[in-house]
Amino acid sequence: MTTELSVRAPKIAPKRVRRAAAGTIRGRMRRPAVYLSVGFLLLLVVVALLAETIAPYDYAAQDLQNQLQPWSSEHWLGTDHLGRDVLSRLMYATRLTLLAPLLSVGIALLIALPTGLFAGYARGWVDQVTSRVAEVFLALPGLVFALVIVAILGRGLFNAMLALGIAFAPGLFRVVRAATLGVAGETYIESSRSIGSSTLRTVFVHVVPNIMAPLVVQVTILMGIAIIAESALSFIGVGAQPPAASLGSMLRDAYDFQFRAPLAVLPPGILLMVTVLCFNTLGDRFRDALLGEQR
Repeated sequence: MTTELSVRAPKIAPKRVRRAAAGTIRGRMRRPAVYLSVGFLLLLVVVALLAETIAPYDYAAQDLQNQLQPWSSEHWLGTDHLGRDVLSRLMYATRLTLLAPLLSVGIALLIALPTGLFAGYARGWVDQVTSRVAEVFLALPGLVFALVIVAILGRGLFNAMLALGIAFAPGLFRVVRAATLGVAGETYIESSRSIGSSTLRTVFVHVVPNIMAPLVVQVTILMGIAIIAESALSFIGVGAQPPAASLGSMLRDAYDFQFRAPLAVLPPGILLMVTVLCFNTLGDRFRDALLGEQR
């Protein structure tokens, strides 16, 4: 009986600790800024899903007789240099605004999560080799490295996001590795090994749930960075290609005709700023909640 209880305890205790910590973090996250950020991002998701239904015009339809029209009741946010409705293009641009960070951060996770877990759990020469490789890539400027990959693979949204994902992976690897190193020495990990649990079971049942908090913080912050990076790549013409609507390409069009339509930069610029601010707010609040729980 005593042996059975001592074997089960390591499996129960971490779950109770995680539930208590999760409850505390949820309480700390209940702030108006968090609710506003989540609400705005949910609104973007709804607009992206219903863009074909709620957009007043076809986002790619050109009307050269109505170029660079100001804001009016017919075109609420005016038209661009090809006579396309800016509001309609903005609604369609929300799709790429949400898709781009999901692709780039998802690719970074696919690379960094297994390698970081393996390096932090196995340690030894495996940790040394993977860490040195990550440091080499971290020494390279991220955006420049992404441009090199795009130059090799060619232009396009997927290639640009693949490049960003590879550029994000080394930093994310270090976060996963550091968190795994902190968890791998805990008593319940040693207990799991002592009762004969396989490495995969120990990693996915005990290690992964306990590194989720710092991982979520980093992923949330990377989402905002990915949106800015995708807009920068589209701005210089190597990201989303015409006639696709993206915030970066819309900012480029507004920049080219800034003297004829000085207000054209406001709709895509404000949407980009607010979206990134929402992701950063969520990341900052979650980080503060996590640090408060640790204290």
